[in-house]
Amino acid sequence: MNGAQVVGRQLGFGGTLLATLFFCASLTPSLLPRTWLYQGLMGGITALLGYALGAVAGAGCRALLRGRVPEFRWRRQAWQIMLTGGAILTAAALWYSYDWQRDLRSLMGMDPAISWFPPVILAVTVAFFTVFLLLARMVRLGVRTLVAWLDLFVPPYVGQVVGVLVVALLVAVLANDVLFSGFVTTISDVSSVANSGTRPDVRRPTSAALSGGPGSLVSWESLGREGRTFTGTATTPARLTAFSGGGAVQPIRVYIGLDATSSPRDQAALAVRELERTGAFERPVLAVLGTTGTGWVDQGIADTLEYMYNGDSAMVAMQYSYLPSWVSFLVDRGKAARAGAALFEAVRARWAALPAGARPKLVISGESLGSFELEHAFRDLGDLAARTDGALFVGPPNANPIWRALTVGRDPGSPLWRPVYDSGRTVRFAQRSADLWRPPGPWPPPRVVYLQNASDPVVWWSPALVYHRPGWLEPPRAPGVNPQMNWFPLVTFWQVLVDMIAARSVPPGHGHRYGPIIVNGWAAVAAPPGWTEADTTRLRTHIDAS
Repeated sequence: MNGAQVVGRQLGFGGTLLATLFFCASLTPSLLPRTWLYQGLMGGITALLGYALGAVAGAGCRALLRGRVPEFRWRRQAWQIMLTGGAILTAAALWYSYDWQRDLRSLMGMDPAISWFPPVILAVTVAFFTVFLLLARMVRLGVRTLVAWLDLFVPPYVGQVVGVLVVALLVAVLANDVLFSGFVTTISDVSSVANSGTRPDVRRPTSAALSGGPGSLVSWESLGREGRTFTGTATTPARLTAFSGGGAVQPIRVYIGLDATSSPRDQAALAVRELERTGAFERPVLAVLGTTGTGWVDQGIADTLEYMYNGDSAMVAMQYSYLPSWVSFLVDRGKAARAGAALFEAVRARWAALPAGARPKLVISGESLGSFELEHAFRDLGDLAARTDGALFVGPPNANPIWRALTVGRDPGSPLWRPVYDSGRTVRFAQRSADLWRPPGPWPPPRVVYLQNASDPVVWWSPALVYHRPGWLEPPRAPGVNPQMNWFPLVTFWQVLVDMIAARSVPPGHGHRYGPIIVNGWAAVAAPPGWTEADTTRLRTHIDAS
């Protein structure tokens, strides 16, 4: 028996063909560079998806042929041609994959010299593919065994339907209620322990203007790891004075952790009382900040506003989860939305009770899941503009409802990666500072800014990538997107999903790294009186160097 026959008995023709094609497609460039290990894992999963599709297609063809199959010699020749062509195509894709990754790194200003081991990538892919395929075949064996047993008691077609449904139900319960739930529980337990820790460089505040400090309504311990980082690393008057030259005051940072009270509404009410205690409503600007799953706040968002106002600012945030952002996005999105709405509504109600001439500028900001959290406090762009003095959203996920509505409703001729909505009268989208002033028409306050890198997988990953070519790959392509990137059904979905793992492992201006462009965003949305373009440039340099 020759090799083609052995392989033919072990694997299906259609499945092997599509598995090979899918694996080769997974080697092509995507939004961000990846390591050889990520490539191997993604290649194994992608090849299995291809095999599954090919196996289904093959079963359909056999059903149409009613059991008639080509002669053995034709099958053997088909296998030989497919295996030879597949080997050549795989070798070529592995060979070129190094250049593709090197070019992508060069495009992002990264060192193009990388460790890339094509034989190891292939070995890792085969290992993962084999394990996943064995698991799938065990499920199939279970279906066949159950159907054979049922056929003893019921008509064959009834046994087949019942057998498939029973095994599918068992697999679904195992995957969701056992494996996934167990995974989430484990991650939650680990994250809960991590939440009780404190970074080595973080110290309890000595200022009453910071939550967890003297006189605070919430204890230092209740803030959680990210809350302690947020208040414990607030910009000091000394640092502010070194930048401004004098007159700096202690910024106000209020944070309510999950351990402070039992519900988002109670947390929000406590946040308002803490804002009142610190005198936050007497500052010229008050920012409501969204957090990611662990309660993290981008220090660039917080620090920039404090430098712009020389410390005469206040900001508030609260934690709604212990989980990492990507896990929280899967299981806690509803909790994030409720938390964002509760916090903003409580703060705005207290703000609205002030005399009109004594109210601080009320702005909102959030990065990633933090932007998703705060968007849910509003019905649409009009509601957002009517009830705030401006908004800065950084790296918004594709699931953000207002962002999606604005992108779908963009002005004709504007690309998906840099949309223009209503001639830019209220909202603008930017990757570079110059984007904020395009189109050149009027842009009265309140202003809304979305900062989104063209290579940010957090912005562009969507389940629709499974079956639909995204508009951001249509010409003209955005700066920073590899011109060699193509869309493949299912494959691109996994490529961009894997890109999310490394989204912050690239230089600012790429992936999910925004850096100094946040200064331009805040300057457009909430600049203090007398702030100039020269001030923005100087602050960008300072933030970039710190």
